[in-house]
Amino acid sequence: MSSSETLPTVLVVDDEVRSLEALERTLFEDFDVRTAKNAAEAEAILEQEWVQIILCDQRMPEVTGVQFLTQVRERWPEVIRIIISGYTEADDIIDGLNEAGIYQYITKPWTPDQLLRVLRNASRMFNLQRQNELLAIELRMLGETAETTVEKRKARLRDRYSDEDGIIRTKDSPMNAVCQTLRQIAAYDLPVLITGESGTGKELAARSLHYNSLRWNKPFVVENCGALSDELLESELFGHKRGAFTGAVEDHIGLFERADGGTIFLDEIGEVTPSFQVKLLRVLQEGEIRPVGSNRTRKVDVRVIAATNRDMDEEVRLERFRKDLYFRMAGIVVTMPTLEERKCDIPVLADYLLKQAIRELGKTAKGFSQEAVACMTRYQWPGNVREMQNEIQRMLVMASDNAVLEANLLSPRVLQAAPEEDISEITLLSEFRGSLKERIEKLEARIVHETLVRNRWNKSRAAKELGLSRVGLRGKLERYGLEKADQSDMLETGRDKISEEA
Repeated sequence: MSSSETLPTVLVVDDEVRSLEALERTLFEDFDVRTAKNAAEAEAILEQEWVQIILCDQRMPEVTGVQFLTQVRERWPEVIRIIISGYTEADDIIDGLNEAGIYQYITKPWTPDQLLRVLRNASRMFNLQRQNELLAIELRMLGETAETTVEKRKARLRDRYSDEDGIIRTKDSPMNAVCQTLRQIAAYDLPVLITGESGTGKELAARSLHYNSLRWNKPFVVENCGALSDELLESELFGHKRGAFTGAVEDHIGLFERADGGTIFLDEIGEVTPSFQVKLLRVLQEGEIRPVGSNRTRKVDVRVIAATNRDMDEEVRLERFRKDLYFRMAGIVVTMPTLEERKCDIPVLADYLLKQAIRELGKTAKGFSQEAVACMTRYQWPGNVREMQNEIQRMLVMASDNAVLEANLLSPRVLQAAPEEDISEITLLSEFRGSLKERIEKLEARIVHETLVRNRWNKSRAAKELGLSRVGLRGKLERYGLEKADQSDMLETGRDKISEEA
């Protein structure tokens, strides 16, 4: 211990002088030792000094150690009390534990190592008690404030899901019908199965259901059932008792019990094995759980929302999923549309995800260029919203601070996405007006522009693809005003220039 640290104070009480000297010699390096030959001297020291530990002999002339420490317990209850004695009568030990609140009973003859170990532990116990008292005071002072803060946060969270459903979309989005269904069924305590491809926002839909239900101020817990083995999933959902299996060193409360009164969201429910399906069915039927290693059940009041990207009707038909469990969980089925089915949402969703990425990554950006948005809208997004989120985070990391995110920052698979197949040639050409020459030039400008974007403005590659020389491509760029320096407006500039020349 450094010289700047204060040693904990130990009061040694013993009527034998040689015992006092031996104890003081053993303890003086680690403790600030005070000695007393009787209870009266000890009380005088306690009244004058701040003592953390008392080491008291049991057999003393006027009062026993237990009797003295019982009085100490009443006046100085925070002091750690230890008895040291050459006698081990059971009655003394019991009285010491019950009446005096003895921390430890040390028998003579003692060894220095044993004594130091006990007193060091006692010193740590004293410090922990003091910290606990301070925390208790702080909690009493802050309890009302903390409770109010938590309630305000819950209310804000509920308001968000009540006003926006937590799902970003446009006024004409195909997602509107889904959100309307979620609002209609939220208040009814029925199980819901949410289906849809990965990344379509099934967990967001589940949260919307919870925060618009009567359970909104109770817990909402999530478990990915496809990520765990049967044994771990059973422990996570239902809990376990200490010693139930190797590594179970303490009791564990399962998610069903933690969600009592609230909602549990079981994601990837289609991945659970048939053997675990039986256990889950029993919980849903009986409304009670049994922790692993326990022979007692516990009642729980939980609303179950499940989700899967599998075709559950097909899974039931192939007997990979129990029919009775399926109908127990699918009280109401809600299907989430893919991002391909809600392309109109891509611009507003991209802006939202960009703002989210800016907050998380600590970088700045001025938004997307028109080309970047056009490329993202054209891409099919097989990974749905989650894939778009990753793509936007990547663009933000690769871009300079406070820059417009251009199309050349997109991944090749997004940048080189083929035009939508359902756009017919007639629809495409109907966008152009004017003479035949004007229409051909406008179409040529679009082809040149699209080729440059797809090749990340590498003019050599673009010229090769178009069958032009670099000089020929440069002439097209000058003619149509296609310069990368002003990508957001260059297509319109090119059209205007064509019109002027015509």
